[in-house]
Amino acid sequence: MKSFSVIICSFFIVCSAMLTSCNQKKATMQADVASLSWKDIEAKANGTTVHLMMWQGDPQINAYMADYVVPQIKKLYNIDLKIVAGQGNQIVSLLLNEKQASKTSSEIDLGWINGETFYQLRQIDGLYGPFTNQLPNAQYINFNNKFINTDFQEPINGMECPWGNVQMCLIYNKDKVANPPKNITELASYVKANPGRFTIGNDFTGLTFLKSMLVEIAGADTSLKGKFNEAAYKKYSQQLWDYINTNKKYFWKEGKTFPNAVAPMHQMFASGELYFTMSNNDGEVDNKVALGTFPTFARSYVFDAGTIQNSHYMGIIKNSGNKAGAMVVVNFLISPAAQLQKNKSTVWGDGTVLNINSLPDSFQQQFKQLGNRMYGPQRSDIEQKAIEELAPEYMIRLSDDFRKYVIEQ
Repeated sequence: MKSFSVIICSFFIVCSAMLTSCNQKKATMQADVASLSWKDIEAKANGTTVHLMMWQGDPQINAYMADYVVPQIKKLYNIDLKIVAGQGNQIVSLLLNEKQASKTSSEIDLGWINGETFYQLRQIDGLYGPFTNQLPNAQYINFNNKFINTDFQEPINGMECPWGNVQMCLIYNKDKVANPPKNITELASYVKANPGRFTIGNDFTGLTFLKSMLVEIAGADTSLKGKFNEAAYKKYSQQLWDYINTNKKYFWKEGKTFPNAVAPMHQMFASGELYFTMSNNDGEVDNKVALGTFPTFARSYVFDAGTIQNSHYMGIIKNSGNKAGAMVVVNFLISPAAQLQKNKSTVWGDGTVLNINSLPDSFQQQFKQLGNRMYGPQRSDIEQKAIEELAPEYMIRLSDDFRKYVIEQ
């Protein structure tokens, strides 16, 4: 798998040639879709196939897509939704390769994206849009929420459609951890007293935790907000690497290796090997307990200094050969029915991007009847500790530097 730095270098090699390759035919194709009524878009999508590339590292998410979304899309719109495994950097690499090969039609129509992937796809002109204003169900999206209308400090401006909203949580074993650490100072004391029970994944979830730690280290300094600040990054990331390197000998496997995905961390947590795991989704712990993946000893919380809250999105590929079909699929994914289904703790537990008060009364009631969480904090209890996402360059740099200054040391 290519590193973020390799991919970003590739961007600028091809960026100039790519931006000038948008010929009149492409512009005409986009104008044709943009000028269609929704009725005509649905008619154009009928009987087609849509290819969606998305991360498939969670069995519950996979089940939601396979058992609910795919059959509903077929039943309601006669669209065959084909899901292809692949996450952010793989989507970027695919589109870069297609552009370098001068392909005018992409293998995929949709991508599950956010953050640095959104940034990278914008750099290579890989996304179609704006398109959300054409989606009937977009009227229900809470676009006034800064955690929804902005992706890693970048206004989405209709170039991707919000799909879910989550806040990062730490998950711990309440039978083994009486007083979970609430800040990085307490975490250092905890791992020293309980060696081998904590680690950080070298993946999107782990990097999100590193960003939260970076913000905590910066404290009242607001220099990390807004555009990427090289001086601030160097200052606070050095403190972060010093902190981790000082304490990693007390991590799992003495910090000589780090899990490359959150799934094995969840498995080690469930088996009792780890006393902590983590999730980008504040509703995941209830989902995992409800489905038996986690024992009932699982509880989740956030640090006192807060954790990252963000949204994830659906982006239509600029060279998609089926933009109408892609738009119909996205419109379904943000429908009150589909959002309600995935918000259920027994299904996914993913936070909705909809403004509940704007929904028809029947759906308002159904959302309210979903009930309170039993194993994780209520969203209302942690929202005041929500940290805005940092600019995408921080994620890219942290990914490379975590490997360089911690894993390979």
